Amino acid sequence: MKNKYVNRSKISEAKFRQIVKLFALDLDATQISQIVGVSRITINRYLMAIRERIAEFCKLESPFQGEIEVDESYFGPKRVKGKRGRGAGNKTIVFGLVKRQGKVYTEIVPDCSKSTLQSIIKGKVDLDSVIYSDNWHGYDGLVDVGYDKHYRVDHGKYEFVNGRSHINGIEGFWGFSKTRMSKYRGIDKRYFNLYLKECEFRYNYRNEDLYLKILKIVRENPLFLS
Repeated sequence: MKNKYVNRSKISEAKFRQIVKLFALDLDATQISQIVGVSRITINRYLMAIRERIAEFCKLESPFQGEIEVDESYFGPKRVKGKRGRGAGNKTIVFGLVKRQGKVYTEIVPDCSKSTLQSIIKGKVDLDSVIYSDNWHGYDGLVDVGYDKHYRVDHGKYEFVNGRSHINGIEGFWGFSKTRMSKYRGIDKRYFNLYLKECEFRYNYRNEDLYLKILKIVRENPLFLS
């Protein structure tokens, strides 16, 4: 039973295409299992393998250039009472950047320190770009490392838009991601990055045929399921 998308596959290529089609439509594993007639456990294995290929694909995205918004967000349970500060409590910290009218890039980070955030920015954003951020001190000194055009909004003073200075684009992505992930009612931290990258992928290619896009990715780098 040859399947050019999956090495050693136990299902036919036609059935795999059906799984990808339903995944692209954002059906969950239970729904796909019922439609395709394959166990939920097997469907989950295929979906996680597809997410791994998507995550690998997202990491290869080209550097960003133009008007770039940067921000951090926190995913997970509500903050522990009495704990304060960015990322307080048992949360996963995610840094993100988005090109206006373009794509988003996300990365799980250990903290929101200046060295952590700026190392990602320097690796992903061209120096001639315009950067927009809030007033978090992790963005202090971007001009000193070559980003001459860095503009900020001070959320602490209830400033959210000042001319072209705002981070509404990346904040919109955070809302999109958290809404999507909430349907899973808790994601194991071991697999959080795969779900995060799936959100990134769906956002970046929301105006394309996700079914064909995923098939192309997997055709070029087939899944391996024993």
